[in-house]
Amino acid sequence: MIGIFIVLRAMLQFSPDSDFDVAGYNIHHLFTGLLLIVAGGIPLALFPGRSLRTDAASVAFGAGLGMALDEWVYLIATDGSNASYLLPVSLRGGLAMVSLATLYVVVLYMVSRNRR
Repeated sequence: MIGIFIVLRAMLQFSPDSDFDVAGYNIHHLFTGLLLIVAGGIPLALFPGRSLRTDAASVAFGAGLGMALDEWVYLIATDGSNASYLLPVSLRGGLAMVSLATLYVVVLYMVSRNRR
């Protein structure tokens, strides 16, 4: 989640006009992230335990979550343009959301560790 956030921010800082367009529609990485969250989250919910497949599902889920959280504040607080993605509100919003999600993971990990 953190890694994909850093990679996305770096890539789009250097090439802000990189758009993913399908049939004339601009597909923000929020939507790609949601697809990865679904692709990774459903197997994690249905198949308990650790395996290569659930590890891959975890990676997909984390990458999708990083993509979605990066754009959440940006799409709410700006006009959604490429120039707006580079504004401080977009970066701060992405940092805040990824930080909150990371804190949530840490808290849940600590709670699960204490139960063992």
